[in-house]
Amino acid sequence: MSFPRETDWSLFTLLHQHRISLSRAEEKTLGNKDNPLNSIHSCEIPSSEVLRAIENVIEDVITSLSRNEAPALFLNNRSDWENIQFKDSVGLQMASNCTTRKIRSDCPKSAPKFALFLKLLSIIYKMVQTNIYATKRDIFYTDTRFGNQRVVDNIINDISCMLKIPRRSLHILSTSKGCIAGNLSYIEEDGTKVNCTCSTMTAVPSNVEGMRNLITEAEFILIVEKDATFQRLLDDNFCSKLSPCIMITGKGVPDLNTRLLVKKLWDSCHAPIFALMDADPHGIEIMCVYKYGSVSMSFEAHHLTVPAIRWLGLLPSDFDRLNIPRSALIPLTKQDQSKLASLLMRPYISYHPAWKKELDIMATSKMKAEIQALTSFSSDYLTKVYLPNKLQFGGWI
Repeated sequence: MSFPRETDWSLFTLLHQHRISLSRAEEKTLGNKDNPLNSIHSCEIPSSEVLRAIENVIEDVITSLSRNEAPALFLNNRSDWENIQFKDSVGLQMASNCTTRKIRSDCPKSAPKFALFLKLLSIIYKMVQTNIYATKRDIFYTDTRFGNQRVVDNIINDISCMLKIPRRSLHILSTSKGCIAGNLSYIEEDGTKVNCTCSTMTAVPSNVEGMRNLITEAEFILIVEKDATFQRLLDDNFCSKLSPCIMITGKGVPDLNTRLLVKKLWDSCHAPIFALMDADPHGIEIMCVYKYGSVSMSFEAHHLTVPAIRWLGLLPSDFDRLNIPRSALIPLTKQDQSKLASLLMRPYISYHPAWKKELDIMATSKMKAEIQALTSFSSDYLTKVYLPNKLQFGGWI
C-alpha cells in the first residue's frame, strides 16, 4: 500500500476497531468507583494546600530544634526498584510502604544538602505565595551553592515526592525540548493561540497544565523517538498525507513536559497512540517510559503514563519479515546486551508476551536497527509503505 491522494479511512478498519475498544475500556475504567485514577488530582493543587504542606515541613524542623534535637528530612528512595509496584492500568508506581533515606542536619556529609532543601523550600514558598513561576534553570542561578543543574533537579523531584505535590503545582517549570505537529490547535495559558497544522514543528509548551481549548480530529497519535525521523516525516508531508493525525517527539528520552502532553492528549481525545522507535534496547526503553513511566518519577505515575500506547515499529521481527539487508543491521554492543537483559527483567515485559517475543528475537540475533535502515529499500519507504501498511493492517503490538 502507498498513499493515495486522499486517505480513505474506511480501509483502516483495524485502526477504527482499536479506537473503539480503547474508548470502551476507558469508559469501564473511569466508571469503576474503586479506580485510583478517580481520586487523583487532575489539575493543579490549590496554592493554599501547597503552602500548608511546606509549612508542615518547617514546623517539624522548628519542633526538633525546640527539643534540642537535630532536624532531619525523610525522603522516599525514588530510584530503588524494591519500592516500585507495577499495575498495567497505571504503570510503575511507588509503593505506599517504600523505604526512605534520612537527610540529617548534624552530619557533615548531609548537612549541606539539608540546607539546600530548606533553601529550595523557601524559594518555592515565595513563588507560590506571590503566584510567580520560574524554570529549574532560573532557580539554579539563584545560589552558587547548588553547584550544578542536576543537584537542583534531584532536590526538586525529592521535594515533589516528599510533599506529594506535582512539580508544576510548586510553580516550577522546565524548558521543553519536545516538538509536536499535526491536527491540533490549543490556547496557551497566556492566551496565545497555537495551530500545529502547519508544515513546521511546534515546541511543546513549558506549562502543559495551562493548555486549554484543545481541538483535534486526529485518527491517531504517533510518538517518534528521534528528531531526525520526526523531521523526515514532516519533510515527506506525513501529517498531510495521512491526515488527520498528530505527531510528537521528545527528541530521545522525553522530558517531563513531553510526557505530560502525551498524557493530556490521551485524556482529551483518546485517539490510539503508537510509538515509532529504533529497534534497539535504548529505543524500547524510551517507549516504555512513555507507556509505563520511569522509576525515578514513579511517585507521579498517574499524571505521566499512558498504558494504552502500542508499539508500531521498528520491530525486531521486521528484520526478517521485510528482508532488511544485513548491511543495514548493527550488532548489539555489550552495553546493549546488558540493557536488553535488564528490560527482559522488567515487570511490564513479562506482562506482554508479544513484547517479550520481540526482545527475545533481538537477544537471539544479537542485532539492532535504526529507523533509517528502511531507507535501504527507498528514501520514502517509511512514509509511503511502512507506516501506511502498519496502520491499515494492524501491525502494532
